[in-house]
Amino acid sequence: MSAGTLAAPPRPARATPGDARLGRFAGPAWDLRTYDPLVTAFGPLPVVVWVFTTRDLLTPALVGLAALLVILVMVRPPRRVVAVLLLGLPALAAVMTVSFGVLTDPRDVDGTTLLATVGPFHLWSGALETGLATSLRTCALLLLVLVGGLSTTGQDVVRAMVQQLRVPYRVGYAALAALRFVPRFGHELEVIRAAHRVRGVDHGRGPVAAGRRHLGYAVPLLAGGIRHGERVSLAMEARGFGAHATRTERVLVPFRVRDVVFLLATWGVAAGIALVVVPALTG
Repeated sequence: MSAGTLAAPPRPARATPGDARLGRFAGPAWDLRTYDPLVTAFGPLPVVVWVFTTRDLLTPALVGLAALLVILVMVRPPRRVVAVLLLGLPALAAVMTVSFGVLTDPRDVDGTTLLATVGPFHLWSGALETGLATSLRTCALLLLVLVGGLSTTGQDVVRAMVQQLRVPYRVGYAALAALRFVPRFGHELEVIRAAHRVRGVDHGRGPVAAGRRHLGYAVPLLAGGIRHGERVSLAMEARGFGAHATRTERVLVPFRVRDVVFLLATWGVAAGIALVVVPALTG
């Protein structure tokens, strides 16, 4: 055996469909949660930029409908989320349509029909159309973001960035640990507030008292944050974090043919809407 062979690092075994390290990524192709998080989270970004620049009604409506179908069929969120999407989103679009319509400068819609007058506010048909286009565009952008937001987690996105984009794991997992400090600090703040209430601490009312009250929260919150940071750093060092240039992964994030198909389908549907469907419907 040559010296070069001895010096070569061992290559990780390629994951097979039955590999337990795939976890939920070994699921069926109709489940969007099994796709690469980079594809589902960042693949729709070109479509997001395109929809943001549109000004008509059909384009954001069709793109939003396509994104909603993907969420309902391939993500299958809980019933509460489905209710929000099917009932809350149209209600939000209606409110935004009227709000943007009222706030539109009447000089921009001169020549259109006056639909209603409430006090000093006038609602013109042109302003209502502008408000509807803005609300449809906002809803479409929200649905495109939810395609990735509902089908993946921040932890899986970091795993994919480390394994496929070659982001140093010291950076990726350290940033993820820092983000997890936020809910921890929120819990610490609630505990400190409860402790102050139990002790009967009263700073009075008014902005000065509020400033003194929040200043009283800052010191114990900072002390708790330092203690939690020390515990996290000790736990990471005990597990050998940062000791080697690379690390093994308990969960593998594969990049497969289904990811390429989903990415091309996303861009293809957007291009079809822009080049075929909208021109055909508008004549």
